[in-house]
Amino acid sequence: MTGRLEGKVAFITGAARGQGRSHAVRLAEEGADIIAIDICEGIPGPHYAPATPEDLEETVRQVEALDRRIIAERADVRDLARLKEVVSGGIAQLGRLDIVVANAGIDILKNWDDISEEDWHNTIGINLTGVWNTVMATAPHMVEAGNGGSIVLISSANGIKAGPFNVAYNAAKFGVTGLAKSFAMELAKDRIRVNSIHPGPVRSGMTEGGVEEIFAKFAEVNPRLMGMLGVWLDVDLMDPREISNAIVYLASDESQMTTGLEMAVDAGMSMY
Repeated sequence: MTGRLEGKVAFITGAARGQGRSHAVRLAEEGADIIAIDICEGIPGPHYAPATPEDLEETVRQVEALDRRIIAERADVRDLARLKEVVSGGIAQLGRLDIVVANAGIDILKNWDDISEEDWHNTIGINLTGVWNTVMATAPHMVEAGNGGSIVLISSANGIKAGPFNVAYNAAKFGVTGLAKSFAMELAKDRIRVNSIHPGPVRSGMTEGGVEEIFAKFAEVNPRLMGMLGVWLDVDLMDPREISNAIVYLASDESQMTTGLEMAVDAGMSMY
């Protein structure tokens, strides 16, 4: 089936690579035009290299190869004024907004007592406040248009079940779960559905940036906690399209009665 999102416009954060690029391409395959943002610069703390402007250009290339329109801008989700500027400009050019995917996030893997104040604020600022900012920059346009729509907040399996060595990330992702349910309640009257997706081990720059070595180090410190990682140690990383396919469902008219859902796409990680 194709064309499930024909005539719709989607706003996606963290779209330069990994899951964000996959979401942009997958939604474009189904007919959506895209407004994409990414900070495209380094944040202190993460163990992996940041996305680059060239990465964002590649997302543009792949979407345009599908004969869909795309507007791509560099923006930090912690900057609400900048998000509002990009969203308003994108709607002016593409004519509407129907789908929002709050995908941008970082992960700083450290023992609880090694997390710095800067690590905490960066993680909460991007992974939680950035999601709130994304909704606040987009939902008013959707309410005013009166066409309903779908907002998808990307949480994590760690937004259902906490994992070790990730105290700030866990806190933020549990917060995203709460945001989704809160917005779902209040936006229902405007026919705007809000759901959260909870990915498990997905192949991306975040998970391929030396994470095995980091966990090996943690295992030496506290081996009993490694069992809490569940499928991380038992299956290969999932293709990001697994998450993108779930977004297509939640963004399409097939899910008109679905809101406030915690959708785990995690190979069973949150069951352990």
